[in-house]
Amino acid sequence: GIRVRELRKHAMDGGKVVATYCVFVPDEVVLAADAVPVGLCAGTQFSVPVGEEVLPRNTCPLIKSSFGFKLGRTCPYVQTSHLIVGETTCDGKKKMFEILADHHPIHVMEVPNKKNGVGLDLWRSEVADFRHTIEKLTGNEVTAEKLAQATRLVNERRGALQRLFETRKASPVPISGRDALLVSQVSFYDDVSRCAQQVNALCDELEKRVADGEGVFPTEAPRILVSGSPMAIPNWKLHYVIESAGAAVVCEESCIGTRAFADLVPETDSTVDAQLKAIADRYMQIHCACFTPNDERLDDIVRLAREYRVDGVIHYNLQFCHTYANEAVKVEKR
Repeated sequence: GIRVRELRKHAMDGGKVVATYCVFVPDEVVLAADAVPVGLCAGTQFSVPVGEEVLPRNTCPLIKSSFGFKLGRTCPYVQTSHLIVGETTCDGKKKMFEILADHHPIHVMEVPNKKNGVGLDLWRSEVADFRHTIEKLTGNEVTAEKLAQATRLVNERRGALQRLFETRKASPVPISGRDALLVSQVSFYDDVSRCAQQVNALCDELEKRVADGEGVFPTEAPRILVSGSPMAIPNWKLHYVIESAGAAVVCEESCIGTRAFADLVPETDSTVDAQLKAIADRYMQIHCACFTPNDERLDDIVRLAREYRVDGVIHYNLQFCHTYANEAVKVEKR
């Protein structure tokens, strides 16, 4: 409720709230125009039947849950937002956005399918176009100074989450996977500056636990890396099952995990165009299953498995999420 009140006050004071569904949408651009970004993806079961009143039942549950929130007008974050930003990382989502556009203002960013020169040029142009969309929405210019400040702010949040995940490499692990997952999920809709501050405060406590050899699981507990589809709040089911069985989830290779914060944007006070290029290039380092080929993700899974000294990898797949379902074949082989 606290965050919702903050967003409503921001709107009442003349500000804009921009809602997003994906880690590809650059928060830096939104913040640079004095708007507030907030994540929307839904992991609730109760909104799925509402979504199924319009969408086919054999649609990914995350899509149905998210759409059901808008259709049922049950999500205050959706209702508070002035613009929803979609992207083309998933065929189901991009077609859902067409229907959602009848209910809410929408801007869709095209994410290329290949990480080649042509794809990079396309994505850079999409980020530049997004800047103009946000400027038009807010009436505020995205200046070089504002963009540099926003980039530093988002990097601080990324750095705090990197620090959190670094503590999970310890044995015994100082925080449960369920709690770490919740922290990651909250980071998508909390105030960016407060999130960085609070996560760093948590890390102070966790690093002391590591130094004192304190953990939330026995040292011999199996260590698990979860990889695959995102887990939107409040979807904690898999972590609950794993950790109730006595294993510890020590890392998530997913959009709710390492993909969201793995790389920082190079900080520079150069021109807006140069900064937008740096932002676009950083976001193209996200190894989403929408890309073909996507060997970088396979490399990431192996690297993370070694860094976090895991005993096993569990590949998580949302039903009807065809990209991750098919990519699981290559993940298992690797």
